[in-house]
Amino acid sequence: MAEKLMHAVQYSGYGGGASDLKHVEVPIPVPNKDEVLLKVEATSMNPFDWKVQKGMLRPLLPRKFPHIPCGDVAGEVVEVGSSVKDFKAGDKVVTLLYPRSGGGLAQFVTSKENMTVIRPLEVSAADAASLPVAALTALQALTQAAGLKLDGSSSHQMNILVTAASGGVGHYAVQLTKLGNAHVTATCGARNLELVKSLGADEVVDYKTPEGAALKSPSGRKYDAVIHCATGIPWSTFEPNLSSNGKVIDISPSFSAFTTFALQKLTFSKKQLVPLFLSPKRENLDYLVKLARDGKLKTVIDSKHPLRKAEDAWAKSIDGHATGKIIVEP
Repeated sequence: MAEKLMHAVQYSGYGGGASDLKHVEVPIPVPNKDEVLLKVEATSMNPFDWKVQKGMLRPLLPRKFPHIPCGDVAGEVVEVGSSVKDFKAGDKVVTLLYPRSGGGLAQFVTSKENMTVIRPLEVSAADAASLPVAALTALQALTQAAGLKLDGSSSHQMNILVTAASGGVGHYAVQLTKLGNAHVTATCGARNLELVKSLGADEVVDYKTPEGAALKSPSGRKYDAVIHCATGIPWSTFEPNLSSNGKVIDISPSFSAFTTFALQKLTFSKKQLVPLFLSPKRENLDYLVKLARDGKLKTVIDSKHPLRKAEDAWAKSIDGHATGKIIVEP
C-alpha cells in the first residue's frame, strides 16, 4: 500500500535563507506510542527557526537534513499513540515540538503528549500557535529570572523595562508584567507606540529617540528587571538605568553576553546580565492558553501566509520588524 503524502517545506543545509526553503511531498508521519498525529491548522515562526538554518546551533541542530522547521503548532488530533491517555481524535490542541525534530511547516506533524495541551474554542488556531515559544519565554523571564509574581502578590511594585516590546516575545512580556502589577516601561518603533500602550505599558519610548536609545524611563525610574528582546545593546547602556540589584534578562544571548555574565559573577556584581534559555513546561503552556481563553493575554498577529508561500513568512521573520507574530496556515 502506498504511503500517504503531505505538502511540507524543508531545507537541506546550513546558511541560505528564504530562497533555500523547498516545497516537497513527503510521507505523513506515524506517531510513536507517546505521540499524537496532528492535522496542522496554524504554525507560528520564531527567530530561533531561521537562526538554526543559519547554523547558530551547529552541529547540534538540526539533528539531520533535510529539516522541516518550526515548532509552534495548533491543530486537530487525527491519531494517538498506544500509550497516549489525555487526547483523542478530534481534539483541538496546541503544542511545542522538540527543536531537534521540528516539523511545523507541513500539513501534518507528530507531537509529544507531554508538550501538548487542549485548545479551548475561544482561542483561535493562529492565536494558540503564537503562544508556545514567545509567551513561554516571556513567562519564564518574568517569573523565574526576574522573580515577578503574576498573581500580584509581590512585596513591592517592580519597575520593569521591556525592549522590542512590539515583537513576538515583547508584546506578551508587557501584558504578563501588568498581570503582576509591575510598572512597565517599553521601547518600540514609532509606528507601534499606540499598540504597545494598548497592551498595558505605562510608559512607551521610541527606541530611535535619544531617550529611547539610552533606555531612560521618562519618569526617571530605575529598573528592577529588563526583559531584553532586542539585540545589539551593550551592557554599558543598561547599567546606569538599573536599580541596585537590577537584572537584564537577555532572551537571545550572544557570546559576549556569557562573558559579561561570567565577569559579573567573578566580581560579585549586584547588577547582573542573565542569559535566558527556554525550559518549556506543559503546565506553563496550559496556563498561558487559559489566560488567552479568559481574555487576559492578547496575541498580536503581524501577518498570515499560506504554506505554499512559507518563504515570504520566513523572509519577514529574518527582516526583524514584525509587529507581533508571523503565522503560516496550510
